[in-house]
Amino acid sequence: MRRGIRVAFSFAAGVFLLACGLTLAQGQEAIPDRVPPAAAPGKVPLLGAGTVAPAFRLADVLGANYSYGEEGRKKPLLLAFFSIFCHPCRADLTVLQKIQAKYGGSDLDVAAVSLDGEALKATVAGFVKQERYTFRVLLDGGDGKQMFPVADSYRVTEMPTVYLVDRGGRIAFAGTGRVGEDMLEKVVQAVLKK
Repeated sequence: MRRGIRVAFSFAAGVFLLACGLTLAQGQEAIPDRVPPAAAPGKVPLLGAGTVAPAFRLADVLGANYSYGEEGRKKPLLLAFFSIFCHPCRADLTVLQKIQAKYGGSDLDVAAVSLDGEALKATVAGFVKQERYTFRVLLDGGDGKQMFPVADSYRVTEMPTVYLVDRGGRIAFAGTGRVGEDMLEKVVQAVLKK
């Protein structure tokens, strides 16, 4: 009996460590310099450079509404899709905070969309407060017809996913996985110069 428990525990521990190792290895990959990355067979491609960014309206963790896509919009938008349970996402949110501190406000809108759903709204709000994020954190969690309407419209199939939308409302950058701070800084500066 004890031997069976030890074997089952060893197997479960091995699967857990393998999953952790794969997650960490995936988080170490850099985003290619092209937009969007070539889609693997069967993989949904990200929205490409020059594509009009889909309009949306979501509530943030404090309950205030945020709209993107209204007429006359002139500020670029840095938009990240994440989950609080995703380690690479947390690293990218730290980079977003640095971008927010440097460019946010009058030059650039920075927003992150949590895919943790309405059920975890209080947990996400606590995480945002704990990490002292000053960019807007929005909740995408279903409208009765779709599970994640905004994430679906941006073709989000991996986390984190980051988009940079230019002043004209078109996609300027798209990437999945860990985004390097230098790369993100470079693409933000390029969009702000236009």
